[in-house]
Amino acid sequence: QVQLVESGGGSVQSGGSLRLSCAASRYRSSRYCVAWFRQPPGKEREGVAAIHSDGRTTAADSAAGRFTISQDKSKKTVYLQMDSLKPEDTAMYYCAAAGWGSAGCRLIRDIFPDWGPGTQVTVSS
Repeated sequence: QVQLVESGGGSVQSGGSLRLSCAASRYRSSRYCVAWFRQPPGKEREGVAAIHSDGRTTAADSAAGRFTISQDKSKKTVYLQMDSLKPEDTAMYYCAAAGWGSAGCRLIRDIFPDWGPGTQVTVSS
């Protein structure tokens, strides 16, 4: 069983920063993808960014230039550095993991079998 635990959420003002962490108990495979998704109130869950075990990253347009995904493989932890936060970034943020092949990660919710419980991010104007 893969367990994922997010941390680092909170409340910030517009323009502020937060760093989210996703700690994994293990991964299903030596090749994997870990992704961040978010679900704003009343909306669908959407992909934010993902990182492959080999370090390649994928980012949604909403995250490009403001959010940076990284990992510490020794700690089995993936980070999401979020800068220049906007009120529209307010959401529950989830990390998800999946065994993967050699292709780049894709931000498709249904292909990730393992999910954390989420951490709330609230950005006030």
